[in-house]
Amino acid sequence: MAQPARSHSTGSGTTSPVAAGPPATGTVTHDDSTSSPRPDGEHRSGSPVLEVDHLSVEFAASSGVVHAVRDVSYSIGRGETLAILGESGSGKSVSAQAVMGILDSPPARITGGAIRLDGEDLLQLPEARRRRLRGAGVSMVFQDALTALNPVFPVGWQIAEMFRVHRGVRRAEAHRRAVQLLDRVGIPRAADRAADYPHQFSGGMRQRVMIAMALALDPQVLIADEPTTALDVTVQLQIMTLLKDLQAERSMALVLITHDLGVVGHVADRVAVMYAGSIVETGPTRSVLSNPAHPYTKGLMRSVPTASAKGARLEPIAGSPPDLARIPSGCAFHPRCPRAEAVCKERTPMLTTVAGARHSACHFAEEVLHARTP
Repeated sequence: MAQPARSHSTGSGTTSPVAAGPPATGTVTHDDSTSSPRPDGEHRSGSPVLEVDHLSVEFAASSGVVHAVRDVSYSIGRGETLAILGESGSGKSVSAQAVMGILDSPPARITGGAIRLDGEDLLQLPEARRRRLRGAGVSMVFQDALTALNPVFPVGWQIAEMFRVHRGVRRAEAHRRAVQLLDRVGIPRAADRAADYPHQFSGGMRQRVMIAMALALDPQVLIADEPTTALDVTVQLQIMTLLKDLQAERSMALVLITHDLGVVGHVADRVAVMYAGSIVETGPTRSVLSNPAHPYTKGLMRSVPTASAKGARLEPIAGSPPDLARIPSGCAFHPRCPRAEAVCKERTPMLTTVAGARHSACHFAEEVLHARTP
């Protein structure tokens, strides 16, 4: 009996990948003469294992073409953690789904760019080859484990399927490996719990099951999409500690998608801040969070409660993120930016180098960095 295609992490589902096609009218395209620099930074392990190069994704909707990801570039080395930070709707999860090859097409369409795993462009591969790399080369922990896991199969069966389908392992051996993984991610009485169904686990334990499934084929890159959402603070810490421990054991690259600045500050080596489908700032985590070079990043930092500001009023960013089908001209952030001037409405800022390994897409990045802005 075949398992219904519900969890994308197995790589055996039927979700259609999005093929790269020619850019549609009005989309962001890559022009070597004007494109922003690649915000790679310095990789601890030398050459990057994953490179996302000027990726653009759009959706056809009744309201018009939604430009969900616009000319996004980043890379990550083995053993490194890159956090992708931003508000809901900024394009974080869509970019990750494009890397995994699990966007629904239609309505999604990749209109430009490349996604290279160890130098191999995933967007140019036949689907059979892409499916073999899904789970083994790059894997993903989804935000809502209850909907990502199949409700009609025991969790042990679902993890064991990874070994049966991708490795050709016999059923008994696949089950043994599944139990080992459940034990490694901290599931008590793993041999017994392997026979339980997803709804019989707590939220934190379901997330551990998802992590076990994602790690089954020992991926080079693990993408964790909001892995601690809806979990209490204690469980959040446990899950993030587990991810970092497993990363260290396996020398994985970890792409952490989140809006939780506290998590980012504790676990990420580098951070990329997204707004309206584009990366607006990137660099080493400590320097970006302590001294932003983009007004949006600065606004995010001011809106977070801190122990030193106990009792003080928070400073929210005025306004709302733009409709991605009607992105403002110039800098997409200018309607909400206290620093905006005429040039911000007229000309789109490119990612430019500031302070060494830092990059910011702001016409006044140096002034923002040196705190000469409101």
